[in-house]
Amino acid sequence: MAVCIAVIAKENYPFYIRSTPTENELKFHYMVHTSLDVVDEKISAMAKALVDQRELYQDLLYPTEDCKVYGYLTNSKVKFAMVVDSSNTALRDNEIRSMFRKLHNSYTDVSRAFDNMVTSIMIQVC
Repeated sequence: MAVCIAVIAKENYPFYIRSTPTENELKFHYMVHTSLDVVDEKISAMAKALVDQRELYQDLLYPTEDCKVYGYLTNSKVKFAMVVDSSNTALRDNEIRSMFRKLHNSYTDVSRAFDNMVTSIMIQVC
């Protein structure tokens, strides 16, 4: 499965990066940031071509001998990157899409909980 998962903010700084095994953490960090350039290129190409931007899955972004980096872009321009071991040839495109959908749903649930907590604090303060 995935050896690294990253959630990247709209401004391209990492919210969260987790990798296993941890001895390759810097390598995965580099791969994720390199793949962000590809995502930015795809976004600008879609904007210039006036293509429908409802497709959130960004496909294969950065292949290497050891790993493959796949991307996903939310409507709010938060980016998800997933590094998958290249030796896993049984992993299909629809399975990667499914993993990204689950990750996006989990991210949305956490974001809502945080927004609700901030709102309740603001109400108590005011």
